[in-house]
Formats: sequence, C-alpha cells, structure tokens
Amino acid sequence: MTWLGLAMALAIVHLPQSGRVLCGAALGRLGHLFARNRRHIVEVNLELCFPEWTSAQRDALVQQIFRSSGISLIETAAVWLRDAEDFRQLVEIEGLEHFNRAIEAGDGVILMGMHLSTLDFCGAVVGTEAPFDVMYRRNKNELLETVMTRGRLKNFPSAIERDDMRSVIRALKRGHAVWYGPDQDYGRRHSVFVPFFAEPAATITVPSRLAKMTGAPILMFTHYRRPGDDCYIARFSAPVDHYPSGDDEADAALINRKIEHAIMVAPDQYWWLHRRFKTRPDGLARPY
Repeated sequence: MTWLGLAMALAIVHLPQSGRVLCGAALGRLGHLFARNRRHIVEVNLELCFPEWTSAQRDALVQQIFRSSGISLIETAAVWLRDAEDFRQLVEIEGLEHFNRAIEAGDGVILMGMHLSTLDFCGAVVGTEAPFDVMYRRNKNELLETVMTRGRLKNFPSAIERDDMRSVIRALKRGHAVWYGPDQDYGRRHSVFVPFFAEPAATITVPSRLAKMTGAPILMFTHYRRPGDDCYIARFSAPVDHYPSGDDEADAALINRKIEHAIMVAPDQYWWLHRRFKTRPDGLARPY
C-alpha cells in the first residue's frame, strides 16, 4: 500500500499547483470522513482552545483543517519527490535580512517553528535561500522513513533526531540555524505547564536552555498558503527580545503566546491533529 501511495503521489506532484491542491483537498475530505480518531482529536483540541465558539463554528473549522492537512500531504510529497527549486517562484520570503544578519553574527540561530501544515513544503523551498538544519522523529514505516530521510538530506544541510540535543548544540556552536518546534506535547520531563490559548499545556523548556547555553538568538519562522492556495508566504521575525529571561516558565509562556498569534493568522493551517493536551496537570483527566 505504501508503494501504491508513493506511485500515485509521484504522478500528482507533477500536476500544476491547482491540480495538486484539488487532489490534496479530496484527500482531506476522505480523511474527515474516515479518520474518526484523528477527527476526534481535532474536535477536542478546538473545544479546549476555543470554548467560546459555537459548535457550528468549530465544525466548519474541523472540515477546513482536514482540507488543509490533505493539501499538506501533497505539498510534502512534492518536495520529497521533486526539487524544492521547482517551486521557488510560488513562495515569497519576508524577513530574510533578519535571518542573514543573525547567521552573520556567528552564534547560530534557533528558528522557533510550529507545526503549520505548510512546514515541509515551505521549509524546503525557503531552505534553498536560507539553509537550516531540521529536527525530526523517525517514522515506523521503513519505506516511508527511507523516502523521508532522502527528502530531508536533499533539502536541508542536516537532519537531527528529536532527542539528540548534543547534535543540536554542536550545530548551533558551528553557527548553523536549527529549526525547533516546541508546540507538541513531549511529556512532563523538561516541561512546564503554561497556557496554550486558555488551556494548561505541557510546554518544553529546551529552547530557552539552548539559547542560554549557546547564545543563539531566537527567530520565529512562520509560513502560510495565501488565499486561493496558488502561492505562499514565509516569514522570519526579528530576534525575540528578552529571551531567554532566566525564568523557564515565563519563556515557555511567551513562546506559546507567539505560537497562538501565528496560528490565528490561519487557524485551519495548523496541525491540530496531534494530542497537544495528552499530558495533564495533576487532577485533570486526559481529554482524548
């Protein structure tokens, strides 16, 4: 089945942008219909983060999220199976001067990212002009892992396993930029509970400790499909002020607020399919 999926993907990624989007949107509709467990996770996340919304508002967003996620799968396959340079004209990059200035300073750069659905596509395309190392978690499917590894090594200078902090530190000390996504639930270890929207979320403190250890500045990295789905915008922020502050909890809360702001630019383009609240403070039940 994986081989069949890859063969279909290879055909789809050579379609024009409108064709790729149509195929991805159809894939998303199928996911909304049949991926009931994932749909439940999305619904719970939205209930926790937007309790003031009506059920109709949340239901409409759930459908849009699955559509965006389906498009994301095709986008990711496109930069795995083709050259990222092929899509350079589709992506506008803002704030490249912030990235270049930080790299020139020589202390490395922590690109604070988040799991927006355009991550793999825009990351690979932006990497053709602003190279950075990426972090990843190994896929259990060996064939997919082989394809993903080939794609990462083709599109990025280095790919570092999620738990390999020594390699992250070495890369920063060599002056590299390293993408780090703190917006998933990595358990209690090295985490503090701070608000994500209004809900307490286990939030990793590693980024502030990395910044403290290496002196690397933090730049926020965001990327979105434009309305109409025919092109993209990617942005590097200026370095985050007063970070790290020396207070891990305050630093984690600050980054969560910045992630919230980025999500609200296009809420349907965030990867709500992961169990962001699976680790709970004492006394609160797991919601999934």
